[in-house]
Amino acid sequence: MEEVVDEREFDYMRGSKKGPDHWGEIKKEWSACKHGDMQSPIDLSCARVKIIPRCQQLHTDYFSSNATMINRGHDIAVYWKGDAGSIHINGTEFFLKQCHWHSPSEHSINGRKYDLEMHMVHASGENKICVVGAFYKIGHRPDRFLSRVEKDMKQLVDEEVEREIGETNPSGIQTRGNMYYRYLGSLTTPPCTEGVIWNIDRKIRTVSEAQVRLLREAVHDHAERNSRPRQPRNQRDILYFRFKSRANQKNKF
Repeated sequence: MEEVVDEREFDYMRGSKKGPDHWGEIKKEWSACKHGDMQSPIDLSCARVKIIPRCQQLHTDYFSSNATMINRGHDIAVYWKGDAGSIHINGTEFFLKQCHWHSPSEHSINGRKYDLEMHMVHASGENKICVVGAFYKIGHRPDRFLSRVEKDMKQLVDEEVEREIGETNPSGIQTRGNMYYRYLGSLTTPPCTEGVIWNIDRKIRTVSEAQVRLLREAVHDHAERNSRPRQPRNQRDILYFRFKSRANQKNKF
């Protein structure tokens, strides 16, 4: 269920024979990209969600582990080598494997896309996949995690493909807002495997223009804009969780 690492097999260019419209035709095992009915990304419309009030906040337990930054051609990814922690969803523990970025965002909220979208990819012991996503818009305040790995990322611009970045704490990636969407979708790159549990934070964070530019410069020319077009919702349920702290609940009453 892993994403394809060799980006030469596909690209994001409009009109390209290897572009998103043709991913499902390139390989038989990529057929879900064309024929799947639970594909990602989608538009997260507030008018079509089921609101789950007073829910529990996403339970994450991350810690530092050795990591490697890889220029996969179509994006920049950070892979954790050892155990970097996990997230618990519906009684299942999903272990963090890697994170990567798409610009502009792949998902949208009420039709609006953002400057950047980050994905933290997790896998369970049974190889089921859960992705935690977050949106960013360009602002005065840079993203803290990207600032920490910026020097390493600059090395990848100069044709270096892989770089050891040492002990890296994924807790620095801010994804714990008080509201988030959840739906069942797919990987957004080939093989577009379905059955992926998506959890997307509603809070919009900020990233600097220089950071977005660096992410685009590091990848190959065809992937400067590395977001897959939105896919049909096909009547899928989109849950909208609103977490309220005990302090907030006390104040309310």
